Amino acid sequence: MKKLIAYYSRAGENYFSGAHRTIAVGNTEKAARLLAELTGAELFHIEQKVPYSDDYDTCVAEARRDLRANARPELAALPESLDDYDEIYLGYPNYCGTMPMAVYTFLEHYDWQGKTIHPFCTNEAAACRTRSRTSGGLRRARGSTHGLSLRGSAVEGAKPKLEQWVRG
Repeated sequence: MKKLIAYYSRAGENYFSGAHRTIAVGNTEKAARLLAELTGAELFHIEQKVPYSDDYDTCVAEARRDLRANARPELAALPESLDDYDEIYLGYPNYCGTMPMAVYTFLEHYDWQGKTIHPFCTNEAAACRTRSRTSGGLRRARGSTHGLSLRGSAVEGAKPKLEQWVRG
């Protein structure tokens, strides 16, 4: 069976060790690409139909609003099926101590029974919780492995950490 890396990532203005910096490729996407090199997995970018602002502070306010509302933002696209995949790497940035709400939209769209989920998260100011607050559909998965938390500002040098994680 094939492997899939489904990830949510945001370019634009991001937070790096106390300062804002604009980036062309989001940190989670960088980690997903490295992971694809290591695993041969296919990539799927989870994207909101109406993306959050490129401005960091505005994005944080939008993400908090969606979290409080328990929103499920509409996605730009979804894979037709995940039937061909038995292992799924799920990547996301830490938004308000959890996954971005668009990741919940993605998770709740599929039946996860029989799938193995490998969650990974990028963050800068706070470690990610890669096993808590999962959606009900994900709980039916065969199991999720221990997740991996990566510091966003160091993600370009994260290949050794990813290799170790993949080897288990």
